[in-house]
Amino acid sequence: MKRNSLILTIGILLILVFGSILICVQVRQSTVVVITRFGKPVQTYTEPGLKIKWPAPIEWAHSFDQRVQNFDDKFDQAMTADSKSLLVMVYVGWKISDAQAFFPKFENGSVPEAEKTLEGLIRSAKSAVVGKHPLSDFVSADEKQIKFDAIEKEILTMVQDQVNQKNYGIKLEFLGIKKLGFPESVVQEVFKQMTSERQVLSSKIQTEGEAEASKIKSAADARSTEIIANADAEATKIKGLAISEASKSFAVFQQNPELANFLLNLNAMEQSLKDRATLIFDQHSQPFNLFQGYSTNLVNPITK
Repeated sequence: MKRNSLILTIGILLILVFGSILICVQVRQSTVVVITRFGKPVQTYTEPGLKIKWPAPIEWAHSFDQRVQNFDDKFDQAMTADSKSLLVMVYVGWKISDAQAFFPKFENGSVPEAEKTLEGLIRSAKSAVVGKHPLSDFVSADEKQIKFDAIEKEILTMVQDQVNQKNYGIKLEFLGIKKLGFPESVVQEVFKQMTSERQVLSSKIQTEGEAEASKIKSAADARSTEIIANADAEATKIKGLAISEASKSFAVFQQNPELANFLLNLNAMEQSLKDRATLIFDQHSQPFNLFQGYSTNLVNPITK
């Protein structure tokens, strides 16, 4: 009896376990689950946790990654607006924005099938956008002429509009130019164009430099003229003051010529004795005649 009860209990537990497997769905972080009933989407779960559904074959659960998917398109040739052949490759980041719309558009919600479809849309949009721009928007000696940002935005907008129109349940997160190239027949022509642009840019920079140098030289000449004029005016002023002072001194010296002669001799003596030196002189010659009458005391001052 006890054995039968144990078997029954185990059986019930197994039924519950298998039953829960059939009717429960585990939604994991960063995934979305689409529930289909007889092959048609009826429910979408995006929040992580345990969800309930009808057992198969009535309902099936399909899990999709909600993270951003990345891929590169093919290195295709396109014609620019000025009829130049250009090879362009772009990289794309996309994710499933509406799993319930995404699932029936592609076989069992296949990501590779979705990327194949996206690649065709991108190729078409890329050719259309490249055809609107001249080669200089892609390759130029002047980086200000390159318009990668605008071109990438145009391709992204065009592809996203087509995806929305067909309700693919996809959102493009980013798109950028990954690689540029040229057919062999175009390479030499591109080099010539870049050389020509570089020469034009060099001439422009040289002209601007010469104009700036001329401007600086003119300013320097004007400043130099101003400084010289100010210096001449100051010199004239100082000379006038000196003449005025000399006239005053001359008037005094005219009244007392002996004082003038004494001061001149004294000043000459001071200039002679500025530096430490030994003097041998004739006391009868000016200005050393000032020592007349004092030679004995100067030569032997302590013999007195």
